[in-house]
Amino acid sequence: MWKNRNIWILMLGEGIAGLGMWVGIIGNLEFLQQHVPSDFMKSLILLSGLFVGVLFGPMAGKVIDKYSKKTVMIYAGILRALAVFFMFAAIQQQSIAWMIVYMLGIGVSAAFYFPALQSSLPLIAKDNELLALNGLHMNVGTIARIAGTAVGGMMLVSFSLFSVYMWTFVSYVLILGCTFLLRIDESKDTSNVKPFKKGGSFTEVWPIIRHTPAVLLGLVLMLVPIGFLGSFNLMVLKISELQHNVAIKGWLYTAEGVAFMCGAFMIKKISGKTNIGLSLLISAFGISLSHLSLFFADHPVPSIISFAIFGFAAGTFFPLMATLFQRQVPKEYHGRFFSFRNMMDRLLFQAVLVSTGFFLDTIGFHYMVLVFGSFSLLLTLLMSIHQIRRPTSFEQKKAVG
Repeated sequence: MWKNRNIWILMLGEGIAGLGMWVGIIGNLEFLQQHVPSDFMKSLILLSGLFVGVLFGPMAGKVIDKYSKKTVMIYAGILRALAVFFMFAAIQQQSIAWMIVYMLGIGVSAAFYFPALQSSLPLIAKDNELLALNGLHMNVGTIARIAGTAVGGMMLVSFSLFSVYMWTFVSYVLILGCTFLLRIDESKDTSNVKPFKKGGSFTEVWPIIRHTPAVLLGLVLMLVPIGFLGSFNLMVLKISELQHNVAIKGWLYTAEGVAFMCGAFMIKKISGKTNIGLSLLISAFGISLSHLSLFFADHPVPSIISFAIFGFAAGTFFPLMATLFQRQVPKEYHGRFFSFRNMMDRLLFQAVLVSTGFFLDTIGFHYMVLVFGSFSLLLTLLMSIHQIRRPTSFEQKKAVG
């Protein structure tokens, strides 16, 4: 795997882009804190990009399966870089409206880029390398997140918001250059693609999901980490306010990121020695407990421990889940399936984000984490009981389309 130039190019590009993206996210939060007092309104603004991504999801799935995945990533990368200019306009005019336009552009780009990327991974690596590659890809993203949030925080102290987003723009241009260097042989994939039926191709993923119990169970379990991730940034902001400590934001991001890498490293080492279904349920249980433990987030140490527990559990959960989907779903459906999953994630993120803003303005932080954590724990227990009564096979095999 380490001799594969595509992997080196992809990881380098993802590291650079992730760094710039998280610097931009820190900039987004700072801009919102300056101009939007209500947590609920912040959540509505943050979900604008997620919402438009859902609208473009079906189109993205069909395009990714029909055309070159590299070409799709290039066009999505161009749009992502151009979208930053709308944020420059927002800063110049102190306008929330321009920020929303910026987030819409990023949302459309993500709707095409990330499913295309997930569909490309099985084409640049051998089947037995997928778990290691997924773990590596997520660790690169995590390192970029840790570095990006740290750099973004330091830049906000010393530089203007315009400089923060200029860094983001440069990183997006660099990953676009890396994408041009990729060499992906898609002949083995596209030769098996069925002819597209006008207006109906996206729905072909439903039989795959319905007749592959492991995939269906995996999609249900995705609700657990999304419940935490959807409220992640708003929780970080609120914990910072509760503790009257600006620096805690960096500590929370760092603790979660380092623990995530440890989890991804551990699951790679024990892969093949443990039951994937059991591992996913244990990880989901850990995520649920971390959410509940945020009830004690008034103090620095408990809040950092909670985020570290989440990071470790998520670090084991996501590489396993990504590998499961890549292996169980036939390659010719990857574009449409990962677009569907992207749509599902975005819809759930929207629900969690709006609920988080609403709960923070009404019942407060402490009761909110109890509500979300209890729901995640109940869902995990129900899935565990289902697995005991009607065991689902998680053997690494391809589903029949």
